Amino acid sequence: MKKISWWEPLIDNSDVKAAARTVKLNYPNEGIFTQKLEKKLSSLLRVKHCICVTSGTAAIFLSLKSLNIKEGDEVIVPDVTFAATANAVDLCGAKPVLVDVSSDTATMDPNVLEKRISSKTKAIIPVHISGRGADMEKILKISRKYKIHIVEDAAEAFMSKHKKKYLGTFGTLGCFSFSANKIITSGQGGFISTNNDKLNSIIRKLKNQGIVGKSDGGQTIHHMTGYNFKYTNLQASIVLNQIKSLKKRISRLKKHYEIYRDNLDNLPEVKVFKFNIKEGEFPLWTDFRCENREKLLSYLIKRKIDCRKFWYPLHTQKQFKTNSKNFKNSKKLCRNLLWLPSALRLNNNDILKVCKNIRNFYKK
Repeated sequence: MKKISWWEPLIDNSDVKAAARTVKLNYPNEGIFTQKLEKKLSSLLRVKHCICVTSGTAAIFLSLKSLNIKEGDEVIVPDVTFAATANAVDLCGAKPVLVDVSSDTATMDPNVLEKRISSKTKAIIPVHISGRGADMEKILKISRKYKIHIVEDAAEAFMSKHKKKYLGTFGTLGCFSFSANKIITSGQGGFISTNNDKLNSIIRKLKNQGIVGKSDGGQTIHHMTGYNFKYTNLQASIVLNQIKSLKKRISRLKKHYEIYRDNLDNLPEVKVFKFNIKEGEFPLWTDFRCENREKLLSYLIKRKIDCRKFWYPLHTQKQFKTNSKNFKNSKKLCRNLLWLPSALRLNNNDILKVCKNIRNFYKK
């Protein structure tokens, strides 16, 4: 029986050839291919600057660092997200302050956000889960009221739109990922988007040991304290090649979602999270809320259908432990959420088979 994967990278021979061409140039470090990719990303997202870095986590850290966020500051983070979002705050020496999520979207709840703002709050990080946008209109309104920067965690939302505007381009800075479970991947990697010239200049120095431009590592002027978060030509050449098939990848992910929605929407035991396909929003992974999650998961695994559970809420993790009374929605949601098989290699029949097995489970 064929295994139906939750996700797997879509890497083919053309990626191997692209990487091989870069190797032959004998300059695998950050260089011309990285610069070419940054220009391409800026064009795709319609922003002034994109800066490639080593990971989505590094993107968030560097974004916060460029805003001079430091020890004693607070940054607001949704309770439902991968720990990397909060870990990046900790890297700056700041404190992650957790807020509950909306039961309809599992993204940051703007109705409770304002209550968590204090005089120490220096940034808000909305997370766009599975490519589904947070309520950016309300979040931006609150941020303007208190003059707080927005740093979007768009790691799962590259090329997805919220009301026809690209996610990751609403705030001061947007952060993206090229890790192995993303729509395009170089194994690891990520980038930052911004329209702010000053922040672009700061981040480029921060990611390169405080250096402006290329260095041979010898007698170099370091303009500020910096780090090594450079993104290599080798990685960039793979992503540049995969961007050629980006439209097909997006189309495939939309089709997965539409089949799940059309075949599962009338099941009372499940609720597929909604995506506004008409306005450009699309899922990286289709996710849903379901009854008897553990039994359903076991049932599907026995039939070689792989799903992924949602993260534990951050407030339950040791390093971010917080009183659970403020997280009514995240506590309830995360016990019942699953990501459905969404791998790019899956076809319509694979998705229909998943739907059939889910329906059979609930019939029993």
